[in-house]
Amino acid sequence: MPRAHDVNLNASPWVRRFAPLIPKGGVVLDLACGTGRHSEWLAGLGYSVMAVDQDVAAVEGLNNPLITPKCLNLEQQDWPFGDIEFSAIVVTNYLYRPHLDALPGILQKEGVLIYETFSQGNGDFGKPSNPNFLLNSGELLAFAARHGLLVVAYEDIYVDQPKPAMVQRLCAVKGGLKQRIPLQFQG
Repeated sequence: MPRAHDVNLNASPWVRRFAPLIPKGGVVLDLACGTGRHSEWLAGLGYSVMAVDQDVAAVEGLNNPLITPKCLNLEQQDWPFGDIEFSAIVVTNYLYRPHLDALPGILQKEGVLIYETFSQGNGDFGKPSNPNFLLNSGELLAFAARHGLLVVAYEDIYVDQPKPAMVQRLCAVKGGLKQRIPLQFQG
């Protein structure tokens, strides 16, 4: 079992930075959760998390009562979430454009979207290099504007950690923030 310190180091600094904006009491969707690094970290903060991916064996192995693993094919034609609403949605290192515009519809009012994935130019540093899996310049900003999301922070940058990559990041809120919380980088 990883120690809390190790889990904190595995969680994306972008997710760690904006998690304080997530409303308490709801369920956080960790979309395309992979091994569950963000699910585990958010559960450690006391959030209930639905961890969704096509393979949730690693998440099931966490045996955390605050994490509900759900095995779903996120790239099927029909959007699998229907009427479920979440207090936050966390997406890292994943992009499937056919369902991208469905995300705001499952976010509660004042819900937080924390999104971070690869962008154009990443092929210069390795995979992914397929344009289908790389955000276009300003794509997340246009997405937020299209859905009336309040942009709290946005970056389209080169990073060298955990490996060299081009990434685009967005933290946005549906319908605005009830209260302002001073955010600090938690590196």
